[in-house]
Amino acid sequence: MTSTANSRPYHVIVFGASGFTGQFVVEEVTRTLSDGPKGTMKWAIAGRSRQKLEKVLEQASATLTKPELMSEVGIILADVGDLASLATMCKQGVVVLNCVGPFLEGMQLKYQSQAAENGVYVIGSCGFDSIPADMGIQFTRDHFKGTLTAVESFLTISTGPEGGCIHDGTWQSAVYGFADSDKLRALRKKAGYKPLPVVGKKIKRRSTLFFSKEIEQYAVPFMGADPSVVKRTQRFLHKEYQESPVQYGAYVGVGGISSLVKLFFAGILFCFMVKFAFGRKLLIKFPEFFSFGVFSKVGPTRKQMEDSSFCFTFLGEGYTEGQDPTKGKPNAKIRTQVKGPDAGYVATPIAMVQAALTLLSEPESLPKMRSVEEKKRIKELGPDRPILQIQQQASDRGRAYTRNGLLL
Repeated sequence: MTSTANSRPYHVIVFGASGFTGQFVVEEVTRTLSDGPKGTMKWAIAGRSRQKLEKVLEQASATLTKPELMSEVGIILADVGDLASLATMCKQGVVVLNCVGPFLEGMQLKYQSQAAENGVYVIGSCGFDSIPADMGIQFTRDHFKGTLTAVESFLTISTGPEGGCIHDGTWQSAVYGFADSDKLRALRKKAGYKPLPVVGKKIKRRSTLFFSKEIEQYAVPFMGADPSVVKRTQRFLHKEYQESPVQYGAYVGVGGISSLVKLFFAGILFCFMVKFAFGRKLLIKFPEFFSFGVFSKVGPTRKQMEDSSFCFTFLGEGYTEGQDPTKGKPNAKIRTQVKGPDAGYVATPIAMVQAALTLLSEPESLPKMRSVEEKKRIKELGPDRPILQIQQQASDRGRAYTRNGLLL
């Protein structure tokens, strides 16, 4: 990555900068310029419309009192429908922060090998989904004196006097995600993942709706990417680093009775309509109506974002040092909290930009990828020494992962 950084004009490119989330990522990059390599960061923004990109720079310049942005930040025209433009964009930057759409399991299954062969790291879920959850569990495990076997997380969102809402881009992702749930199951089956071993007492799954004494409000299973991302991390650390996997259950608070009634009716409507093409069109066209105002085409105001915050409460259990996890019940518990600002448009840009800075500042900590020829040569050498080399490589990977907080 060092040679790449020296040969390309930009350290970071924000792709989709004129989108709702992208504009806040642009502002966060501006705030952290001095944290870049050698105290400076060369960066650019990219998207389909030069006019919209210039407007984003004008807005960030006015908001942060940085008039120099208009002349110092590069502008690149790139469209997801034009592969040549994407290739041109990628060749100009070391790290591309994608604000256009998610890179999750389908991308991993389809492109992981090709990316590895070309020395490219495709790192998904580097926003609110799912750094707080994944790193919260890693932090909890690091501070548990013994073997941590299970963790439950409870997410609560707080808003100010003006309330809050979520931009409908997230709503659209939910609509298409639920519509394609069968494809997701097929993808996971195709990936051929083996079940992780259960260490200690098997975690008990909560019901679809329950009153949580832990957060003193009604709660439901969290439908975001966190559970699958955490499981991916645990699978990686177990396979490559020989760590004991942690079971995980994720839940989100929905408030009191009034919120529960709204959720009930919205949930019934959503689950029915998402099955049909016409229903999905209505859901996407009228997000505020079908979500009781939770989602909006306009998105939250800056005042609403300033007054909003999140809290992740992690409740872990396990066995103290010297105790055998295969015998008896867990004999120790631990509680961790991760708190932060507005989840979608403040915490997510912070997480994305810090992930980029970590990649730029600690390239030596990234896991090394082997080519097909290297793997074949290792296999031909025999089982003894290559195994030691692979084990050491796995240890390096494990440390890099934990230190960087990236989903590799």
